[in-house]
Amino acid sequence: MSPLSLPLAASAAAETPPHTGGLLLLIDGTAGLLTVAAIGIALLLFLIIKVRLQPFVALLAVSMAVGLLAGLSVTELFGTVQRSDAVSTIESGMGGILGHVAIIIGLGTMLGAILEVSGGAEVLASRLLGLFGEQRAPLAMGLTGLIFGIPVFFDVGIFVLAPIVYAAAKRSGKSILLYCLPLLAGLSMTHAFLPPHPGPVAAAGLLHVDLGWVILMGIVCGVPAVLAAWAFSAWIGRRIFVPVPQDMVEAAEEARRAVLEEQRAGGVEPREEPVPLGTVLGIIGTPLVLILAATFSSIALDPSTGRSVIEFFGNPFVALTIALLLAYYLLGIRRGWTRKSLETVSTASLKPVGNILLVVGAGGVFGAILKASGVAQALSDTFNDVGLPVIVLSYLISVVLRVAQGSATVAIVTTAGIVAPLLAEGDHSQAFTALVIMAVSAGSIFASHVNDGGFWMVAKYFGISERDTLRTWTVLESVLSLAGFAVAAVLSIFV
Repeated sequence: MSPLSLPLAASAAAETPPHTGGLLLLIDGTAGLLTVAAIGIALLLFLIIKVRLQPFVALLAVSMAVGLLAGLSVTELFGTVQRSDAVSTIESGMGGILGHVAIIIGLGTMLGAILEVSGGAEVLASRLLGLFGEQRAPLAMGLTGLIFGIPVFFDVGIFVLAPIVYAAAKRSGKSILLYCLPLLAGLSMTHAFLPPHPGPVAAAGLLHVDLGWVILMGIVCGVPAVLAAWAFSAWIGRRIFVPVPQDMVEAAEEARRAVLEEQRAGGVEPREEPVPLGTVLGIIGTPLVLILAATFSSIALDPSTGRSVIEFFGNPFVALTIALLLAYYLLGIRRGWTRKSLETVSTASLKPVGNILLVVGAGGVFGAILKASGVAQALSDTFNDVGLPVIVLSYLISVVLRVAQGSATVAIVTTAGIVAPLLAEGDHSQAFTALVIMAVSAGSIFASHVNDGGFWMVAKYFGISERDTLRTWTVLESVLSLAGFAVAAVLSIFV
């Protein structure tokens, strides 16, 4: 399968020195370009943290400022009305990344919505709880988060699965931390490391990596990381007691009734019999297996008709479309849903995606302007002089951006734009570049604290005080981050 390549028009400009026709060319040379980079990142953090500007707007504004300061002309930035063929760095940066990412994120989001509304999460959790028993209920919750987190967003996973955590903790009489932390670890790992989630998909597009390699390295790095996080969850859950939040139990029941009423209003009438567990696992696993098969066929098989067929079905667009159609039929039509109800659920699921796509697109603009202006090359030369491996630099940059402004998506797309020229200079394999993406993704979840929306969501849903959330959730995210990066760094030595 061919890599997710981004034919950025601005990439051609990266091969030539920065232009001198810019509106605000104030400084020249490597030192000047590094100053521009520092000003740009500082301005980005200021706009997001202090001004509270929407990240999409902040990234776009900073991208334009960096381009002008580094010497790009207005025509190079925006194109011109007189010449329709003039290169527009902003348009090429936005369009290049969204041409691939938007399709994958959109299909993945609709797939997750069908699984959520059909009751797939409850079936998965209840079967795993029954299989492992009360003594191993925390492990069952962790596996539920790990599996169900593949097709659904982090916040959706919490909303859907929180009532199951309440019930398990209430039956046992133990701290809710023993049950919610393993679940959160699974949801967070899949959200950071595995497609079709926005972060790894965006990084794959920006760094031109086949999604199959991202999935493979995401599993290899993510599983040890989540095991380490589960170990921490068991340790801290026995030392800090947090009771089940009764108000949230009642709120969850009300929310569940509201969702059911909304579904009925949209033509979705819940069925009494649960969804078969095998169906849920099969739908979730289908795109992963198809994409991985295509990746391995490109390595193990000579060009042939058979390989072409495997690569066709393993293309991320095709694989996710197949999984979505399976979900439509097996979880919807076969269970009595109408075409109208499928359309309603699918359309509603796409509403929250707009913000994510705009942030990812603005990250593509930022990366394109860094390349076209020469700032990226200056950063690359400087980082090479530092002597640190690119995978370490990628992790550290991502950590700094994450801790400073809170958004994992902003940290990933900004870091990917900065490190892209470092990778372009060397003859790196797809496997190595995928490990760099794992390092960036790992850094993007480090030390979630009060500037991260996920911090407050965890504290609210599970009734944890701010102090205890810092002692539990924040440390859990740091364990995931460090463990995932450690595995990626070690593997990078051998690939």
